[in-house]
Amino acid sequence: MTDLYPTADDRETLRAAAAAHTAASQDVEAFLRRLPVVPDPADITEYATLLSLEERARGERQAAADAVGLQIGSMESE
Repeated sequence: MTDLYPTADDRETLRAAAAAHTAASQDVEAFLRRLPVVPDPADITEYATLLSLEERARGERQAAADAVGLQIGSMESE
């Protein structure tokens, strides 16, 4: 029997992870655009949450990239 809904290949998983990371980055940008001159504790909490979500999405994107063979060495100079 043929599967009607085949599983996505690793490249599609990477594309979806990249899109999720882009969306998380856009959420951070939107927050920064509406940030008041003097942030209150709720603003700081929201920013921390958004950064955490963005970092998680970045990690998932990197893991998906590794799965398709896009491993890169450190980009930091020595």
